Amino acid sequence: MSTLLLHHPSFLDHLTPIGHPERPDRLRAIDRILEHENFQALERDIAPIGAIEDIARAHPMGYIDQLHTLAPEEGLARVDADTTMSPGTWEAALRGTGAACRAVDEVIAKKVSNAFCATRPPGHHAEKNRAMGFCFFNNAAVAARYAQSMHGLDRIAIVDFDVHHGNGTQDIFWDDPTVMYCSTHQMPLYPGSGAANETGDADTIVNVPLAPGDNGPVFKEAMDVAVIPRLEAFRPDLVIISAGFDAHARDPLGGLNLVEADFAWATRQLMDVADRYSDGRIISVLEGGYDLEGLARSVAAHVMTLMTG
Repeated sequence: MSTLLLHHPSFLDHLTPIGHPERPDRLRAIDRILEHENFQALERDIAPIGAIEDIARAHPMGYIDQLHTLAPEEGLARVDADTTMSPGTWEAALRGTGAACRAVDEVIAKKVSNAFCATRPPGHHAEKNRAMGFCFFNNAAVAARYAQSMHGLDRIAIVDFDVHHGNGTQDIFWDDPTVMYCSTHQMPLYPGSGAANETGDADTIVNVPLAPGDNGPVFKEAMDVAVIPRLEAFRPDLVIISAGFDAHARDPLGGLNLVEADFAWATRQLMDVADRYSDGRIISVLEGGYDLEGLARSVAAHVMTLMTG
C-alpha cells in the first residue's frame, strides 16, 4: 500500500500580515520538494471541506459560529496578537479538518498505509473555545474524535514534536482517559504551558520539556524514556502525529537543534508503535516549521519514512 498526501490550493489563500512566519510560502516549499521523483509513488488527493458536525466534537458550536462571523470578506481580521483571518482562512481551516478526517477514513479502510496532511493553518494551539498561536481548529483533535465517533476506535494517541507545546490539544483532552497526548517541546517558550507535572485528570497527558539548545540525542532519549513506554502501556488504536518541524536547528521561532534525520527517526518509532498496537494505523498532520529550507527537508524526511515504512 501507499502513503496518501492530502493537500488543496485553498491552503495558500489563508493570508497573514507581511513578515508573518506562518505564510503561504511554507506550503509552496513543501509542494516543491514533494514534486521530486523520490515522491512520485505518493497517492495524492484533494483535502475535502470538513463537516461542521465533525469539528463540533472538539470545539463547541458557539466557538465555531464566532470564528465564522469573524472571517472577513476583505482585508485581515485580527483574532489575537499573532493570529489573523483573511477571506481565504475559513475555507482553509475547514479543509484542514477535512483532510485529517479523510486521512482517518483511508487508513482505517486500509486503502493506504498511512497519510500526511500538508495543510495550513496549523491546529495544535487551538483550544476548545479559543483561537491562538496561528491556529483556529485543532485538526489532530478533530481527527481523534472522528475516529472514535465514526469508526468506533477506543483509544487514540496524539504525539506532538513541534517546538511549541500543543496547549490546545492538551486543553481539549485534559480530562479524557481515551485520548493520550504526548508532547516534546522547548520550555520556556510560547505558549508557556507543557510542564512535566501537567498530566491531566486521567494521567493521559505526557509532557516532556526540552531545554533551549537541546539536540537530537537529547530528543531521542526523551522519546525513548518518557514517550514510547507510555504509548506502549496505553496501546492506542490509532496514532496521530502533530508534525511540527520548528524544532529544526534552522528555525527562527525555536531554540532546539534537531535536524531532518531526527524527525525521520521519530516517525519510524511512532510507526513501530502503530504496527505493534494499532494495526499499523497512523496519520500525520502538519503543525509548525517556519524556516522554508528546514521545513521542506524535514517534511521530505518525514514523508519518505512514512513511504518506506
